[in-house]
Amino acid sequence: MKKTGILKSALLALSLVGFLTTTASAQLRTLSGYSPSTLAANDDGSTGLVNFGFSANFFGATYNQAYINNNGNITFSSPLETFTPFGLAGTDSIIIAPFFADVDTRSVGSGLMTYGSGQLGGHNAFVVDWPHVGDYNYLQIYNTFQLVLIDRSDIAAGDFDFEFNYTVVNWETGQASNGNSQGLGGSPVRIGYSSGGTNPTSFELTGSGISGFFLDSNLVTGLIYNQYGIPFDGANMDGRYSFSVRNGTVIDGAVPEPSTYGMIGAAALLVGVMIRRRFAKL
Repeated sequence: MKKTGILKSALLALSLVGFLTTTASAQLRTLSGYSPSTLAANDDGSTGLVNFGFSANFFGATYNQAYINNNGNITFSSPLETFTPFGLAGTDSIIIAPFFADVDTRSVGSGLMTYGSGQLGGHNAFVVDWPHVGDYNYLQIYNTFQLVLIDRSDIAAGDFDFEFNYTVVNWETGQASNGNSQGLGGSPVRIGYSSGGTNPTSFELTGSGISGFFLDSNLVTGLIYNQYGIPFDGANMDGRYSFSVRNGTVIDGAVPEPSTYGMIGAAALLVGVMIRRRFAKL
C-alpha cells in the first residue's frame, strides 16, 4: 500500500524535571527450545498463519495459530497491513497488539521481527520479538518490545496468559501517520486487544493514542517505568504488562505494583502519587 500525505506534527511534551532515579525496565522473556523464524525486512508485511503449539480460547473461539504482523500486533482472522493505528474499541479485527504502529524494518540499523514457540516455566509458549525496530520511513530511531503467549491448559483447556514486554520505546508514530522526523505526534501507537466482531470486547492501556505518553523520555507514564497485571510466574517488573484469559475471557484482575523511585522534595512526592495510579481501562 502506497503511503502519501506525510505531514509534520509536534510532540506533546510530558516531562519530569530532575527529581527521579528510575527503575530498570523488564528483561525480555527467553524460551527454552526456541528456534525462531524471521520475517524479512519489510514495511507493513505479515506472515501467513503461524502455529502456537497449543490452543487458546479467546472470547469463545479457539485458535492455535495467528498472523504475525510487522506493525506490532497479531490477528486471528486475516493479516493486517494497516499502518496508522486505530482505536481498538470499534474494530472488527480479532487482535492482540503490544505496539500497533508503523514499524519499518528496512533501514540498515533496524532489527527484524522474529517469532516461534518453546517452553517458559514449564509451559508451552509462543513469543514474537520486535528487537531494535525502526518506524516509517527509514528513521534512525528504534524500539524493542515483545509479545508472549503462555499455555495455561494446566488450569483449563484453552486458558492462556499473554504479556507485553518493553525495554526501549523511542518512537510512537510513523511519518505516514503524520508523525514528525523524530517519530512523534500524528496518530500515535495503540496498545491492547479486541475480540472483533460487531460488538467487540476490547481494552487499551491508558495513554493509547496520546502523543508522548509511552515514551522513555516520559519518566512518569513511559511504558518501561510502569507495569500491569500479575505475571503467571509472579515475575513483576517495570515494562511488563500481563493478562490472564480464562474460559475465553480476559480477567480484569490487574494488580500492578508501584515502581521504586527516588523522590526528592514535594514535587517528586506529587509524581509518586501519579505513578501509583498506574494504568486502568479506558
